[in-house]
Amino acid sequence: MSDASRGRMGLCLGGGGITGAMYEVGCLAALEDAFDGFRATDFDVYVGASTGSVVATALAGGLPAQRLYRALLDPADDFFPLQRQHLLRFDGRELKRVWGSAFGALRRLVGSVTTRPLDVDVWYELERFTDSLPAGLFTVEALERFLDSILTRRGLPKTFAEVRPRLMLVANDLDRGQRAIFGIGAIDDVPIARALAASCAVPLLYAPVRINDRDFIAAGLGESGHVDVAVELGCDLVVMLNAMVPVRVDTGARDVPTGHGPRHRVRDKGLLWVYNQNTRMASQARLTQGLAAYRADHPDLNVLLLEPAPDDATMFMHSPMNFAARRTILEHGYTTTMKRLRMERAPIREAFEARGLFMHSELLADR
Repeated sequence: MSDASRGRMGLCLGGGGITGAMYEVGCLAALEDAFDGFRATDFDVYVGASTGSVVATALAGGLPAQRLYRALLDPADDFFPLQRQHLLRFDGRELKRVWGSAFGALRRLVGSVTTRPLDVDVWYELERFTDSLPAGLFTVEALERFLDSILTRRGLPKTFAEVRPRLMLVANDLDRGQRAIFGIGAIDDVPIARALAASCAVPLLYAPVRINDRDFIAAGLGESGHVDVAVELGCDLVVMLNAMVPVRVDTGARDVPTGHGPRHRVRDKGLLWVYNQNTRMASQARLTQGLAAYRADHPDLNVLLLEPAPDDATMFMHSPMNFAARRTILEHGYTTTMKRLRMERAPIREAFEARGLFMHSELLADR
């Protein structure tokens, strides 16, 4: 797809945990099946954030989406043998720091109560303990080792200099409070596996990743879904996949799956899903406004946004870290994308056709 007559195409993949990555693979597998001569490895620029960075790296390295789809669909396929132990491993160093810090806070509290009991500021003393909380519950080191082994076993590039086409992985620099892009500039020499670990270090869940005395965490979609990264590298058409949309629940139905059976509302899934829904709402609002402004400033740019329908409760009531739900999510991403492609005047179909990529006629005949 690097033909100059077609222009340059970019692919931007966001996060959304394990389920977000599975949704993206399902969507891309559908595009490969739908369009004659198209492969998700044909893009000129790949931009990945959070778990989307893993999918972007695989595609940029030459692995077709269909191969990833089959591997993740079948638990017996060892092509990408990701397991829970690669994702959920406590950070021993962080826990050791917590115990030391909490003990120091307790000692100061006891000292204050003993020497001046009537003057103790209880809330101030308790604040010492909040500062003793871990920077993250788990470490991404096991995931980093797993990803590095996959790059080796599948013969994929392990440094950004080896990747053709361009690969950009996005994270946030914690202390500088700004976006960091691995694969360009001062941090283009970071090994890909290490950059993937930084890009996947979701706050609260994972501790920040230290690289060259700087701490990095996973980046959200930002104001433009990182489309600007692809545009700066010459892309005039960008396909963007976003799995982080807020769910819209019909409270008159019992379609919210919980561990206690179907319920009516998001709140019935508890504190974590209330927080998750709030995060999705904020992210979606920021992305919608940011993309609109970016498109207005770049009238010649075509951004094709693929994301689930907001009333898709079946898909989004699975935890983002629910590895067991991968088959459901993969198939859902595939079937909903196929359905969208068959719609009259589907934007992504029209954009691909303008570049000489056409859907198989039998798929259109089934509409």
